[in-house]
Amino acid sequence: MEPVFFVMAILGCGDAQEMCTEVRVEPTRYATIQQCRAAAPAALARHTDLSYPVISAACRRDGMEVAVRGVAALHG
Repeated sequence: MEPVFFVMAILGCGDAQEMCTEVRVEPTRYATIQQCRAAAPAALARHTDLSYPVISAACRRDGMEVAVRGVAALHG
């Protein structure tokens, strides 16, 4: 089974954080969701060049997981 990592997607959103679009993905992979979330403020500071009213970050799984019944599913 492949290890599960988390990556941080940088999202560009409208004024009310509606209609968000993934515009970038940070190159760093994190071992836990907590590590990913802790890195979000610094990551957002690196992406101030984006021309959206609101920029946000979302941590998501990246990598191969094996489901309960042995069927492989790709996340990310």
